[in-house]
Amino acid sequence: MLTPLTPTPNAWDAFVASQPRAHALQLSAWGELKRAYGWGVERVALADDGRIVAGAQLLFRPLPLRLGTMAYLAMGPYNTTSDDAALWVAIDQCAKRRGAAFLKWEPGIVEVGDPNPGFWALGFRESLQTVQPPRTILIDIADDDETILARMNQGTRRKIRQSQKSGVRYYEADRADVDTFTRMMQTTGSRNRFGVHEPGYYEKAYDLFVPRHAALILAEHEGDALAGIFVFAVGRTAWYFYGASSDVKRNLMATYGVQWAAIQWAKARGCTTYDLWGIPDEDEAILEAQFESRSDGLWGVYGFKRGWGGRVVRSQGAWDKVYNPLIYQAYRLAVKYREQSN
Repeated sequence: MLTPLTPTPNAWDAFVASQPRAHALQLSAWGELKRAYGWGVERVALADDGRIVAGAQLLFRPLPLRLGTMAYLAMGPYNTTSDDAALWVAIDQCAKRRGAAFLKWEPGIVEVGDPNPGFWALGFRESLQTVQPPRTILIDIADDDETILARMNQGTRRKIRQSQKSGVRYYEADRADVDTFTRMMQTTGSRNRFGVHEPGYYEKAYDLFVPRHAALILAEHEGDALAGIFVFAVGRTAWYFYGASSDVKRNLMATYGVQWAAIQWAKARGCTTYDLWGIPDEDEAILEAQFESRSDGLWGVYGFKRGWGGRVVRSQGAWDKVYNPLIYQAYRLAVKYREQSN
């Protein structure tokens, strides 16, 4: 018989890491990072004889215009039993107990024949409002370096090799180097016109994830900081969540070298997939037709990411389960108004 369990962070993380679809956004550290920035966190777990066999980490945040609370489930849940109903009952109970008007679920990449396996039957409706970017590029890093390089386009391969011949040093940064990374993030955000987190966010991420589930890898040349990557990993997958570069010595191609160093870090941890995390949500034919003429949103990074020999994959997107129809309708109208205002 399955029984509710309040897991310790270590027990929860061990359970997540054991799952075939283990994801960094389900780690307890991710919950603590979001808690520090206004989200509520709760981990729902079911146990069999004291051992976690099913569960999900839920986040909660207030909706705009004081419309109540949204529950958010990213890249889960996990269930090693045949009893899906018991897990979803526990998830719904937790969400309602926290006053959620609805649950937003982003299942992540579920590579099965049915594009939306059973989501409608669970009471969900498809949502156009996503939290995480639905489309990404996955690189197979299970092979040797030469095979991985051979799958890349010629330009990316050439720039990686150039980055290794110019005297640039690539290294895993320590806590004191986070300030260097955050300054480069500010430079990158200003140059490419996108928002970045405040410095404390990256400091908190470092404290929570490094070294167990992440590394901050920097590129330096003769005292100049050139580029940096925050790479995360759990199970067999690594994710490139945050990347930055300075405005100096861009001819040394350190952005390519530091990405290659992050791939090497992921391989050394036993990862077989490297997720470049976030490209425009368009079919590949449109991506290829328009990437040279567009730089808005995620288009600005697609030109870089497309050359790494990965495959374009779309997740299952976002799905909403409504607990309070009146508030949910008000929320949808507020989102529509905000989008039109932008």
